[in-house]
Amino acid sequence: MKKVLLAWGIVVALLAAPKSEEKEIVLVKITKDIPYIYVKHKGVPIKVMRIQDTEHLLLDDYSKTSRPCPPFCIHPISVDERVKTIATVEMIKFMRDKLNTGKGFVIDARLPRWYELETIPSAINVPFTLLEKGDKKVAEKIFKLFGMRVGKDGKWDFSQAKELAIFCNGVWCDQSPRLIRQLLKYGYPADKILYYRNGMQGWKLLGLTTVVEKEEIKK
Repeated sequence: MKKVLLAWGIVVALLAAPKSEEKEIVLVKITKDIPYIYVKHKGVPIKVMRIQDTEHLLLDDYSKTSRPCPPFCIHPISVDERVKTIATVEMIKFMRDKLNTGKGFVIDARLPRWYELETIPSAINVPFTLLEKGDKKVAEKIFKLFGMRVGKDGKWDFSQAKELAIFCNGVWCDQSPRLIRQLLKYGYPADKILYYRNGMQGWKLLGLTTVVEKEEIKK
């Protein structure tokens, strides 16, 4: 029986940064100028940083290098020429500058089971399958969450819509590209969509904090 280990950083949910952290020495920073950031995940402040053990190795499913293609083929860097692709530092800065100021959302496009097993702190789950069903009422409900307004004439107004940084499992995962294509199909502004192509695998390879809501027991 094997339990999936609790993700780095969620063993203790920090309610506030202790004063001693002002003098804390961080050996493994995110960038030279960013040792860590704080975000809220379902109302709980989480410290996002890299694992400080420089001997740490990734041993879970995300250490796997090869999956059958199709369907798990390596995706090109661009989903759509109108949508910007970002890497991990840009994702961190988005969380710090957009998410934390109420200007954006981090979206996990995977199915709920995978979101609950482990995700990036602050992410909300919008499974890629929701918009593929073609239900306009469901789409409208989702878009209202993102700041879309419905005019008196029933037309959708995306002028106040927030920016979205969307991810799934990694460069071999089709779920976030599929969600992005559906967003564009419904008229969500391309300049308000960011594609974090590295996804969970890229995030974990850099030893960054993840959160777990449910533990999986494998026999």
